[in-house]
Amino acid sequence: MRGRNALFFAAAILLVFSLGVTGCGKKKSKTVPEQPIAQTQVMEEAGAMTEPLESTGEAGIMEGRTSGPMVPVYFAFDRSSIDGDQVPRIETNADFLKNNSDIRIRVEGNCDPRGTKEYNLALGERRAQSAKNYLVNLGVDKERMTTISFGAEKLLLFGHDEMSWAQNRRADFVIVK
Repeated sequence: MRGRNALFFAAAILLVFSLGVTGCGKKKSKTVPEQPIAQTQVMEEAGAMTEPLESTGEAGIMEGRTSGPMVPVYFAFDRSSIDGDQVPRIETNADFLKNNSDIRIRVEGNCDPRGTKEYNLALGERRAQSAKNYLVNLGVDKERMTTISFGAEKLLLFGHDEMSWAQNRRADFVIVK
C-alpha cells in the first residue's frame, strides 16, 4: 500500500511540475499604440479654466494627448526638470511654435499614479511650468502658452509597471487656437 501511495504521490508531483513548465505561456507585453489617441478633456471643477479643454484638432493628435507635430516631454520619477535626453523633443516643439506664431498651446503636466492626489497635482504643475519656461527660454512667447496640471487624473496607461508609469510622467502640448 505504501509503494502504491508513493508511486501516486510521485506521479502527482511529476504532473504538477510538467504543467508548471509547459502549461502557461508568456504574456505578450503591451506597447503604446502608434495610432493617434483622441480623448475628450473635461474639467471636473467647472469654471477652473478660462479656455476650453478641447484641442482644435488642426494638426491632429500624435502621441499621448500632444497635438502633432509636437511631441510630449517625459520626466524621471519625482522630477520636474527637463533631462538631457528630452531636450531634442522640446526643441522640436519650440521650432514648431516659432514657425507657427498664430498657434496657442496648453502645456499639461501629468504624473504616474504613485503619490497622493495633492502631491501629483503639485508635481504635474511643476512639470508643466518647467516645460513652459524651457520653451520661453528657446524663444517662444509666454503669452501663447497656458499650463494645467492633471496630476494622475488623465493616465494613458493603467499598468502597474515602470513602462506604464514612465509613459504617464510627461508634459503634453495641446493646441488650443
